[in-house]
Amino acid sequence: MTNLELLTDAHLTRARDGDNGRSAEVVLHDGVLRQTIIAILAGIELGEHNAPPAASIQVLRGRVRVTALGGDEEVGTGELRVLTHERHAVTALEDSAFLLTTVTSVPAAQ
Repeated sequence: MTNLELLTDAHLTRARDGDNGRSAEVVLHDGVLRQTIIAILAGIELGEHNAPPAASIQVLRGRVRVTALGGDEEVGTGELRVLTHERHAVTALEDSAFLLTTVTSVPAAQ
């Protein structure tokens, strides 16, 4: 079992103590499913990147902005959002930690 509250505290501390203002750890890896806790400090951006076949973001603490072609959307503590299938970026509006859930591949139809 994983305690997300303890992980949130630990990764926010690591982000504050580190040089790049972020900290991350894969907390669950089961086949194509991955869950990663990511902490980023206010003003830090995870630059534009491609989306996996399926993904969601659940903010555990703080507030982030997801920027994509469809527009910007803010996601706050306790909120869960499906991530776009297009390129996107994530920026911390305040010190934040979130759980990123991804499906890294989709089996080919037979």
